[in-house]
Amino acid sequence: MLPDFRVRQRDYLLEISRALTEELDLDRLLDRIVKLAAELLASSAGLIALRETGGWRVAATHGVNDEFMKTLDPLLEDIPDQGDPARIALPEVNRRLQSITQSASLGLLTGVGLPMIAREEVVGVIFVFRSYRGRFSRDDRRLLGAFAAQAAIAVSNARLYTQVADQSRHLDQVVESSADGIFILDPSYKFTRFNRASSKLTGYGADDVVGKEHSEIIRWSSREPGSTLDEATGGGWPLSASAELYVEGDLLRASGGHISVGITYAPTFSDDGRLLSVVANVRDITRFREAEELKTTFISIISHELRTPVALIKGYVGTLRRDDADWDPEVVRDSLAVIEDESDRLADLIDDLLDASRLQAGALSLNRSDLDLFQLAEELAVRFRTQSDRHSFEVDRPADFPLVSADEERLTQVLTNLLSNAVKYAEDGGRVLIRGRQTHDEVVMCVSDQGPGIRPSDRHRIFDRFYRSEEITGSTQGAGLGLYLAKAIVEAHGGRIWVDEKVEQGAQFCFSLPRDEE
Repeated sequence: MLPDFRVRQRDYLLEISRALTEELDLDRLLDRIVKLAAELLASSAGLIALRETGGWRVAATHGVNDEFMKTLDPLLEDIPDQGDPARIALPEVNRRLQSITQSASLGLLTGVGLPMIAREEVVGVIFVFRSYRGRFSRDDRRLLGAFAAQAAIAVSNARLYTQVADQSRHLDQVVESSADGIFILDPSYKFTRFNRASSKLTGYGADDVVGKEHSEIIRWSSREPGSTLDEATGGGWPLSASAELYVEGDLLRASGGHISVGITYAPTFSDDGRLLSVVANVRDITRFREAEELKTTFISIISHELRTPVALIKGYVGTLRRDDADWDPEVVRDSLAVIEDESDRLADLIDDLLDASRLQAGALSLNRSDLDLFQLAEELAVRFRTQSDRHSFEVDRPADFPLVSADEERLTQVLTNLLSNAVKYAEDGGRVLIRGRQTHDEVVMCVSDQGPGIRPSDRHRIFDRFYRSEEITGSTQGAGLGLYLAKAIVEAHGGRIWVDEKVEQGAQFCFSLPRDEE
């Protein structure tokens, strides 16, 4: 039979072992270990130094005062940790601890330190102080060694748990901070995760979704050709980990309405081939669809705008070149005038397209100088009077209207566009008025007509690239670039442009430019 003290030691170690396995928080575990180690050897104090990347660190203490720690910390920082820690570093750690203990206590304290080794890796060292003379016995060392072995395993497990918990938290942060929607389904296609971006896209909160069937939340008002997740699953999907599924369309939102999204589903499998989950990435493709629609609109508009002048030029040139006709000089002049006008129209269209391209590339430059806006407006009014006999062009110049620092060529482009629109859309004629006003920090120019005006539904899009109202598409010429370019030019000057909603008849466009500081 074992002696009584051996039985007590065994029972005590078993009790300690159970206590250590219950604790996975590393800091609390270290505090518990150092207190139990001191209690085990009837000691007054102790500490644990852990081996970490780059050196050693005192991680927990019991009964050790701050002044002693200030002396101890620097001694452990410069211990080399190369080669075999059990053969090189640990003896040096122990030697320094013994030395500082003896020096600090004038020989009144003794200490014993034993390594904490788990899975053949040095985790750290437990050092226990005794406040009375006498050496630690072999049984003391054996008992502490058995305890240190248990403690090393507990510390190693707590570190692994902490690493896993940290990785899990990091993964949670990555998923939650993703700009794209991410949700995870279990093998029965019920939601287990639903990140913030998914909630923003769909309108459903994570608490409303987790545990529900995929088909309850992901519902389509319309979609592109292809299988949904339910349809693909019915056909045997997924067969492998690389079997991604992509679904694109208009997703119904919780609050009504829809949003254009593309969802990519990717399965995950266990080593034995069991489906573990389906991870879905949800991306808002509204802008991509708008870009696609813009491209389609661009091709349609440009094709139409090119076809008409090219057809006219080709027709008149073909007519003039006929060998069987002797054309009157006046007919030739009229035909050449049409050819010239249509060529100018093509050149203007090309210039607008080039300007639009420069804007996209951020390369619209300004050549500023002092400019009298109303002198420019009067010159343009004279030019437009010769182009239309159904419209009257008036310029209402306020007194003391200041000069502005602006690009004359570009602002000529703005005013020309506004006047052209007034003529084009007020087909029955009427007055076209250019007027202005000034405030403390800006000047304002407005061009109004007596046409049908701008529909409220068009006002928020009238300055978009290639946008043309459904009412005028096909009835008037234009590529939908004039107001887009006008807005860009005005904003490049530091101003703004808008449709005046207060006018009762016709349309009025206004733009402002900052005044020069006096």
